[in-house]
Amino acid sequence: MSRIDEGRAFIAVNIAVLTVSDTRGPADDRSGDTLCARVTAAGHHLAARRIVRDDADAISEILKGWIADRQIDVVLTTGGTGITGRDVTPEAFARVLEKTIEGFGELFRMLSYQKIGTSTMQSRAIGGVAGGTYLFALPGSTGAVKDAWDDILVWQLDNRHRPCNLVELMPRLQEHLGAAE
Repeated sequence: MSRIDEGRAFIAVNIAVLTVSDTRGPADDRSGDTLCARVTAAGHHLAARRIVRDDADAISEILKGWIADRQIDVVLTTGGTGITGRDVTPEAFARVLEKTIEGFGELFRMLSYQKIGTSTMQSRAIGGVAGGTYLFALPGSTGAVKDAWDDILVWQLDNRHRPCNLVELMPRLQEHLGAAE
């Protein structure tokens, strides 16, 4: 399924990680720790890391700042994608996304279904693009973070992955701006 073209040189991307939680702090952010460890183990650069409360305004402000930062290529969030009243990460994403990547959420839920069955319908994992930056909202469990990274993102954020990947599209994410000139 996932094919790596060993004839191509790996290109590391700059990834920011945001944990969304009312209860976790730096000492017990297992999902954030897991995600950061996987990002760096894959050879990418951890460009930034923060923890923020489940507050759509606060989340969207951090996202806007990271989208504007040319040193950040990808933003990964963990947490706040469920359906309770405090889960507002998808709403914060809706405020900043220019395009959604529906296939990410669909694929995540398909893979998750194989492990947790129909409970996966409660996940509102989402992906998209804003300002030339990829954004992906992952559920807050360590298992979900592992599934999203190991089964989807590690491959799509590797420029050697064939037949195609997200990295090779990065230079084209803002083509619409050139057309407006």
